[in-house]
Amino acid sequence: MTEQHTPGARGSALALLALGLGAFAISTSEFASMGLMPLFAGDLGLSIPAAANGITAYAVGVMIGAPVLTIATARLNKKRLLIALIVLAFLANICTAFAGDLVSLIAGRFLSGLPQGVYFGAASTVATRIVGPDRAGRAVSLVFSGISVATIAGAPLGTFIGQQFDWRAAYAAIGLLALAAALVLAFAVPQRRDLAGGPIRQELASLRRLNVWIMVLFCSFAVASLFAIYTFIGPLVTGVAGMPASMTPVAQMLIGFGIALGALWGGAMADRYRFRAMILALMTAMAAMVAMYFLAPVAIALMAMFFVCAFLLNAAVPSITVQMMRMAPESPTMMGALNMAAFNIANAVGAIAGAVTVDAGWGLRSPILAGFGLTGLALAVFGLAWPCLRSHRGA
Repeated sequence: MTEQHTPGARGSALALLALGLGAFAISTSEFASMGLMPLFAGDLGLSIPAAANGITAYAVGVMIGAPVLTIATARLNKKRLLIALIVLAFLANICTAFAGDLVSLIAGRFLSGLPQGVYFGAASTVATRIVGPDRAGRAVSLVFSGISVATIAGAPLGTFIGQQFDWRAAYAAIGLLALAAALVLAFAVPQRRDLAGGPIRQELASLRRLNVWIMVLFCSFAVASLFAIYTFIGPLVTGVAGMPASMTPVAQMLIGFGIALGALWGGAMADRYRFRAMILALMTAMAAMVAMYFLAPVAIALMAMFFVCAFLLNAAVPSITVQMMRMAPESPTMMGALNMAAFNIANAVGAIAGAVTVDAGWGLRSPILAGFGLTGLALAVFGLAWPCLRSHRGA
């Protein structure tokens, strides 16, 4: 029998910070790759569209890993599961650092993506159990703050390391960060009986709900706009605006601040307006992308629009997350995993759409147009599915 241990306020805070550190390590691996893409493309002799397959491979790993690993590990103790997932992230990033061609790069990035969705689903469950249901929202938000910190600090720092030393050094550093997170998790997360695994049937129940899959599809297109832009942040900064490569980490920081502040504002709006806040944010984001396309050659305007578009697109995310949790409250781990899977379908779709437009000869600004079209497609999906979603608007 696993020992039940209830931490005090200090122990709970340390456990939540440990969960957030794991989220930070995993998310840094994802977001730093956008800034590192021109570096590994040059070193491995790849075109930018070909190198973007490394970004897509990570997203495919999340898409497959989120539901499959959630089901396969449903009966495992959540603390042990989290540590195993972070160790996998460590090994995968080290594999990426030793990649010698496109195939090995894709393999490393695919393996790096496998643990992400399951980690966020399991970490959200653990955070809720540690603090209790009354403070669950704040606890989960602290876990997910690892994503915001990764976009503000982790990704720019990873890009900086890659530019100053080598892209392989950046992935090695991210791997060591993951290993450190695994050690902190082992120390800080308490042993508890309620962290034991649960029935597989309970997690599978949510997969039979049409509304859940509609929200996954909607999210996959809605957030793809952000990844279409972020994937090509290096070419936009240097090739379109004519800035030095050293400005790419600054652009990443601006997107990171936009993501963080957009999530805060969107969270408040989600509680008050639910679906309306989401739709308003996405419609405004489409207008911002039109402005971004025409202003991109102007350096200061492009930098400002990185922030604006990230803010507006991520402002829709809390509403999506809240609605998914309400649609299947009995399957929190699966909902968390599917939520992250949807974001990484968006990552893959955005990267592919941007690469297609660039490869078609539409220019380095064309990923912005791809993002505009993807958000429009998301809104069309929402409009067609509204009769099915309407029954949950007051949930």
